[in-house]
Amino acid sequence: MRFHSRFTEILWTAGYARQEAISDFMMQMQFVRSMLLGLVAVTAVGAAPASANPELLFDVNTGAVIQHQDAFRRWHPASLTKLMTAYTAFRAVQAGELGLDSPIKISKKAASFPPAKMGYKPGSVLTLDNALKIIMVKSANDVAAAIGENVGGSTEAFAVRMNAEARRLGMTGSNWVNANGLHDPDQYTTARDLAILVRAIRLDYPQYASYFNIEGIVAGKAKLKNFNPLVGRFPGTDGMKTGFVCESGFNLVASATRDGRTLAAIVLGADSPKDRAEEAAKLLQGGFGRVGSSVGVTALVPYGDNRDMPTNMREEVCSPKAKHAASDGPAPTEAGAAAEKASIIPEMSRPRNWVTVSLGGATGPVPKAYAGREPVEYADVPLPTWRPDRPAPAGAAPVIQSTQASKARS
Repeated sequence: MRFHSRFTEILWTAGYARQEAISDFMMQMQFVRSMLLGLVAVTAVGAAPASANPELLFDVNTGAVIQHQDAFRRWHPASLTKLMTAYTAFRAVQAGELGLDSPIKISKKAASFPPAKMGYKPGSVLTLDNALKIIMVKSANDVAAAIGENVGGSTEAFAVRMNAEARRLGMTGSNWVNANGLHDPDQYTTARDLAILVRAIRLDYPQYASYFNIEGIVAGKAKLKNFNPLVGRFPGTDGMKTGFVCESGFNLVASATRDGRTLAAIVLGADSPKDRAEEAAKLLQGGFGRVGSSVGVTALVPYGDNRDMPTNMREEVCSPKAKHAASDGPAPTEAGAAAEKASIIPEMSRPRNWVTVSLGGATGPVPKAYAGREPVEYADVPLPTWRPDRPAPAGAAPVIQSTQASKARS
């Protein structure tokens, strides 16, 4: 531990260029020097303070890590879960279980979830295509839950699929319980696992890249902007997803492509929507001026004390003084950061591009897992009984007699 403290002090006082070189050197030394594992969280901007939250910047195409801190620290994903939901749905489409034009039916359970949501009534039907657009822009919990129920057959069955896909990809620090990311103490992931997921989405399914950079959707009379303020504003941005519940703080996965090179930044547990966006933009901006290390995302060696204990941000971000009511944070604005705080995210200088979504249009096959398993939902009204002054029909007499006999025994 003395070596750790002394080395951290040196990094803190060294200049920017020297720190950057040491950071890259340490990532290469992970394979042979276990005593340095606690130091690999050092980034180009200096040693990470003890309270720093997980971050990871990497090259999507090569997997090369550019910088990271607390990459293996367990974190509640919130609506970043919907990236896993989308990937699991893509796999089902690839397997021929359903199509993008297949129906996604809103159940009574799905419709009951809290915001962010579309508010569709139970029984409403939309295509998987529109459902994916909605969960990536509006982060609608009701629609995400419906995707899980329809693609998996039930919420629980879909979670089993999510975990199976995670294990197949090598996401060893994740556990999934639901499709929408609403808080469950047993649902968690890591920055490193999210990096693996991002690469799988972008490299396995490049044909679906457009789902992640939609600037806004039009649903009836409503115009809903993407919660990710980098989309349409920060140069080169092409995705991907925001997330927020009180327990997670403000999460963001942001990707950008410049000169044929795609980088992705993962920021977990920021204190506000503005902070997560600014931090992601700074990581991306700096990353385009650097090269990745020889260590890939999958080759990172686990590190960090108490990394398997998820951090709860509720007290910090949802206190009475800093209350955030929506499950994905306040809606974004067209403008940049407040005047008192300089922003590297430029204001949108052109009209926003809108994509129209709607109910209906589902002409494709019913998802295989859902076919024949549609739950029976009963209206919340009492069953009628026969008037006591009228004789009951022949078929109803035994039921009344049985009820009277039961009362007599009691």
